[in-house]
Amino acid sequence: MPHEDKTLVLYDTLLRDGTQSEDVNFTVQDKVRIAEELDDFGIDFIEGGWPGSNPRDIEFFNEVKKSKVNPAKICAFGSTRRAKKSCENDESIQALLQSGAANITIFGKTWDLHVTEALKISLENNLELINDTIAYLKKKVSNVFYDAEHFFDGYKANPEYALKTLKAAMDAKADCLVLCDTNGGTMPDELVDIIKKVREVTGDYPLGIHCHNDSECAVANSVLSVRNGITHIQGTINGYGERCGNANLCSIIPNLQLKYGYDCVEDEKLKKLWSLSRLVNELGNLKHNIHQPYVGRAAFAHKGGVHVSAILKNARTYEHIKPELVGNTQRVLVSDLSGKSNLMYKAKDFGLELDSNDPNMNSLLEKLKELENKGFQYEGAEASFELLVRKAIGNFTKFFDLLSFRVIDEKRSAIEPPFAEATVMLRVGGDIEHTAAIGNGPVNALDNSLRKALEKFYPSLKTMDLVDYKVRILTGKDGTKAITRVLIESKDETDAWGTVGVAQNIIDASYQAMVDSIEYKLFKDTYK
Repeated sequence: MPHEDKTLVLYDTLLRDGTQSEDVNFTVQDKVRIAEELDDFGIDFIEGGWPGSNPRDIEFFNEVKKSKVNPAKICAFGSTRRAKKSCENDESIQALLQSGAANITIFGKTWDLHVTEALKISLENNLELINDTIAYLKKKVSNVFYDAEHFFDGYKANPEYALKTLKAAMDAKADCLVLCDTNGGTMPDELVDIIKKVREVTGDYPLGIHCHNDSECAVANSVLSVRNGITHIQGTINGYGERCGNANLCSIIPNLQLKYGYDCVEDEKLKKLWSLSRLVNELGNLKHNIHQPYVGRAAFAHKGGVHVSAILKNARTYEHIKPELVGNTQRVLVSDLSGKSNLMYKAKDFGLELDSNDPNMNSLLEKLKELENKGFQYEGAEASFELLVRKAIGNFTKFFDLLSFRVIDEKRSAIEPPFAEATVMLRVGGDIEHTAAIGNGPVNALDNSLRKALEKFYPSLKTMDLVDYKVRILTGKDGTKAITRVLIESKDETDAWGTVGVAQNIIDASYQAMVDSIEYKLFKDTYK
């Protein structure tokens, strides 16, 4: 095994490769927020998209410049230049530069089958495309990473040519050669043998790995690559990606850091892995995989009598790591004994210091358990969680009281859209405010009515906008009677925050989330 460098480069491609999964869709605002969280977590490079392929990715690169994300971490993704165009005249290459991304990842054909059958050019011409594109971009941006697409399949079909494509990228001074298992079918023993053969040609040149999961080996192959000297690891949070997904960073990072001692992220940041995983799911409106290693809700859950008896004496008997290292918690399904510490950890994440001896703690814990049992989830709804805690410990002053609301959604003819109207009665201090407003739907009408009632008392609400609204069915077998969860994201000039509501009535769930959003806005404007 080669000399090991314990410092690794983490490269997340969720915002591009991950969105190619058939069930994954993010808005531009979702992508920017995820990029901010990836940056804060300690990911070294964040691939934002392919600006030459669609308008949404172009918009992302424009919006991320206004965010808190370190611009030095942003990567744009694209292909080598077209065979009949120069880099200066290739629209896709120029779109990469126009994105303003500090780094560019270029993929090129490694498998001779793709060169002759897909591109329909000569093998020598393909080498020129790789070299020309990288050399051109190296003069323009901080880093150019070369993704050797289908490298392992290409090597197995024609090893001499596959290595020539790497040599073309090396000669152009690519910052890293990323070996891609694009079809996800390479077995671990094959992968290790091929990496060793590559090292004989590339020497100490920086190598990366990019694995897909079609044979359920993406995580293992990524870890083995690092154990064999590769220092640049590409993957996605929760393993999302085309077909069966990409290598899952939520497993790769703790495997490397906790099992092998590599420097991936700071220990305190690693404790945010659980919440990062769930935030991505919430923003993507995706169901959490409770059985996911490290970050799944069941990853450290114990139900069997023998297991429970053992872990209560010593958790190591049935847990391969301390769950707190990745932000998760031990759960005993027949008697949950770890709730108070979990609550304190969550609260600390939002800047709230709770005393375990506070008499309000037990009632708060029971309230939280009750709400989560009903379907409330606070990942992606941090503002609702903070309000819940502050109200429980007496650190919150109400800004208004709801007396009543009514929503009408009326279809007046077959060819006209429905008409929505909402009325709200509120008490603000000693004043009663009774207002009505219309909207393009019942939720919009209710939002308009609430704002109309409150803005005369709290003008700062005019600076708040609702930027995202998601609905999740929680009890799928109940049809239209199902319990629904509504997740709302709001923002003003300085912040963005999420709130949640749960009810059988979707309007009531929406109201809960909207009121939390308004209360959080007023609280932060007044006290923060």
